[in-house]
Amino acid sequence: MNNAHEARLMLRAHRYGVLSTLSKKFDGYPFGSITPYLADQDGSLLILISTIAEHTKNILHDPRVSLITHDQRDQHIQTQGRVTVVGNAEQEPDRERAGSRYLRYFPEAQAYFAMHDFSFYRIRPLAIRYIGGFGRIHWVDKENYAVQPYPLIGQEADVIAHMNLDHLDTMRNYCQHVHQYTALDVEMLGMDLDGFDIRADDRVLRFDFPHPVMDAQQARAALVEMARAAKH
Repeated sequence: MNNAHEARLMLRAHRYGVLSTLSKKFDGYPFGSITPYLADQDGSLLILISTIAEHTKNILHDPRVSLITHDQRDQHIQTQGRVTVVGNAEQEPDRERAGSRYLRYFPEAQAYFAMHDFSFYRIRPLAIRYIGGFGRIHWVDKENYAVQPYPLIGQEADVIAHMNLDHLDTMRNYCQHVHQYTALDVEMLGMDLDGFDIRADDRVLRFDFPHPVMDAQQARAALVEMARAAKH
């Protein structure tokens, strides 16, 4: 596993970070705000923000941003894993497609999505600062981080619909085996080449694939292998 892959896994594992924009009001001073985000299938970050929000005004004035997230389970701030994305934020033109995926992860944002003054912006990374722990500090360039289009992006909806209809017990086994969490209500939220996410009761659990999965056939093979491992 390389640094770009590890950085992408960390971004996918978390749901909020500090978004820093360049202040329009205060002549380019950095302005930080806590922002939910979703690492989309290609590794770019989706955020849903209001026209009247200070960070939106800043982005419209200057699209250069950064977003940092960290290992939110680790209380040791200085030695924990963290990743900073430096890039440009641009308004997402396909609002409905972005919304269908984003709202599976953030159903509480449905009311915001329904408002006309909320829009999706996509942060496209230019560089990533990845800290995997003490002494593991790396810059990752966009060429190494970038994900080329792959078939699973278009097949995701069918895969998760199948899992949610026919394999609830299997997903409960995943939760117990990987996260030692006994779940009652489970729902697969999304899948990408790096892994998938399950809502387990009131938690969202991340499951990483051992190798990138590019299409539905490879996804099925990986899920079957994980199911076998979960039974032992």
